[in-house]
Amino acid sequence: MENTTFTPEESLLLITKTIEETKERFKENGHILVFWGTLIFIVFGSQLILSLLEFYKYTMYPVYLFPIGGIYMLYIWIKDKKQNKPKTIIGNILGNLGWVVGMNLMIMGFIFSGKLGEAMAPVFLILFALFIIVCGLTIKFKPLTIGGVLLNLIALGSFFLDRDYHGFSMMLGALVGLIIPGLLLNIARRKAYV
Repeated sequence: MENTTFTPEESLLLITKTIEETKERFKENGHILVFWGTLIFIVFGSQLILSLLEFYKYTMYPVYLFPIGGIYMLYIWIKDKKQNKPKTIIGNILGNLGWVVGMNLMIMGFIFSGKLGEAMAPVFLILFALFIIVCGLTIKFKPLTIGGVLLNLIALGSFFLDRDYHGFSMMLGALVGLIIPGLLLNIARRKAYV
């Protein structure tokens, strides 16, 4: 591969093109944000309902949907690999960051939940928020960035709530940080193809 020297204008054009290509790929995968947001909403909503019905010994069972979500993501990844869809360096970085954050959240939840105690939900939400803010700023999609900021505020506010209400924080965070931005990405994709 030969070295090419770009003018500042060409460099800026290349960076802008890479960001736009990554944004288009993100739009194609808006359903993933909706999927994870819905899964989080279902898990914590189920836990809330089970605890209200005083089925306390079953409240942990919905959490096992998260590894199933991880398997679904592996399926999506394999499918994308087989289709040989082009990826940008930014897309690769964001995808890898998503896997790292997701795996750490699962490990923290299943192995270290006792050590996190009262701070578990706020810490999870902060990590989610950071990932979503980085994605939103990187692809220059304001609804994703705003959703991440709102999610971060919900996370910080959760430190002041009793642990019994952290499920509500998780559900609200899933709605504003994942579901709504994911739906807006899907709408933006549909408008682009009209």
